Amino acid sequence: MSDLVRQEIMTSAELVVVKVGTRVLTQSDGLLDDARVAKIAGQLAELWKSGRRVVLVSSGAVGAGLGRLGLNRRPTDVAQLQAAAAIGQSKLIESYNRALEPHKLHAAQVLLTAEDLQDRTRYLNVRNTLFALFQCDAVPIINENDTVGVEELQMSFGDNDRLAALVTNLIRAPLLVLLSDIDGLYSGDPDDPQSEVISVVTDLDSSSEHSVEDRNDSSAVQLSKGGMKSKLQAARIATAAGENVVIANGRTDGVLSKIMSGEDVGTLILAEGRAVDSRRRWIGWSASSNGKLVLDAGARSAIESNGRSLLAVGVTRVEGQFDKGDVVAICDSNGTEFARGLINYTSAEMGAIAGQPTERIAELLGHCPYQAVVHRNNLVVL
Repeated sequence: MSDLVRQEIMTSAELVVVKVGTRVLTQSDGLLDDARVAKIAGQLAELWKSGRRVVLVSSGAVGAGLGRLGLNRRPTDVAQLQAAAAIGQSKLIESYNRALEPHKLHAAQVLLTAEDLQDRTRYLNVRNTLFALFQCDAVPIINENDTVGVEELQMSFGDNDRLAALVTNLIRAPLLVLLSDIDGLYSGDPDDPQSEVISVVTDLDSSSEHSVEDRNDSSAVQLSKGGMKSKLQAARIATAAGENVVIANGRTDGVLSKIMSGEDVGTLILAEGRAVDSRRRWIGWSASSNGKLVLDAGARSAIESNGRSLLAVGVTRVEGQFDKGDVVAICDSNGTEFARGLINYTSAEMGAIAGQPTERIAELLGHCPYQAVVHRNNLVVL
C-alpha cells in the first residue's frame, strides 16, 4: 500500500521544492563539492525535462565561503559571517549555473529575508517572480540573505529547512524534498543497528521527534544550522498546509530521480489533510503576529473542533499592540498558540470588548462593524 501511495504522490507532483543542506554540498574541509553540485543539478534537469518545475533551496554559501577563506569553523563575528556568506554565495551560484548550462537551464539566484515573506505584498511579489523564472527556463535557487543584516544571521527563518517549508507553502508545491546526510527518520537512534528508516509517517507526533537524534560528531555540523529536529519542524509546516514531505540522504546517487519514480527512498511524511488556500498559508505560517488573544476553553473548542469564528466573549486577555487587519496569535488559557488570524478590531477596542457578548459591542464602542473579532475565513488552526 505504501508503494502505491508514494507512486501516486510522486506522479501527481508537477511542482517540487527541493532543499539541499550544507552537509551534502561541502567536503569535510568546508570547501564546496562541485562534483556534488553537478550531480544535484543534473537530477534537477531530469525533473525539468519530465515536465516538472523545481525550486531549489540551497544551503552551502557560508560553508563555501569559509572554505575559500581557509577557515575550518563558523566565526562568531557577524562581519566575518557576512563576508563568508557573500563570498560563498557567488561560488555556489557559479557552480550551479555551470552545471545547469549543458541542460539549457539557467541558475536564478533568489535571496530572501524573513520580511520578504512576512509582508503580504512582498510575499506575492516573490511568488510572481518564481513563476516568471519558470517561463525563462530558469531554476530558482533560493537562499537566506545572510549579507544584509545581523538579524538574518542570528535568527530570521532559523534555518533553510524552515525557509524551504515556507517556499513550499508560497507556491503551493505538493511535494517538499529535504536532502541531508541522513537516510531519513529512524525508528530509534540512527547509530543503533536495530533502528530502521521509517518508510511512511502519517502523524508527526512527539514520539516521532524523540526517535531521532541530531549528529554532533562531524566538523560539518559547525558549518550548518539545521538538523533532523529542524527538518521535522519544517515538515510540520508543509504537511499542516496539506503538502507531502520526503526526508532523504542527498549523498545517495540519483536520490531525486529515485524519489520521483516512487522508489522507497527516505521517509515520506504524508499531508495532514486538505490543502490550505494561499491566503491562509500566509496568515498561518509566513506573516508575523503583532499581538496575542488568550481564549477560554469553550472558544478554543469552537475554533478547533467546530470551525467557528472567534467571538469577543471567548477572549479572556489581550496582549500587545495591533491595528485592524493585523495578524494576531490566538492562544489557549496557558498562552500556547494554536491558531492565527486577521483581527477585525484594534488592540484598544479589543481591550474594551474582551469577554463581552456580541450584542454589547455597539454599546461599548459606539458601533459594531463585525460580529466576529476574527472571522473563520481569516483564521488558521496551526
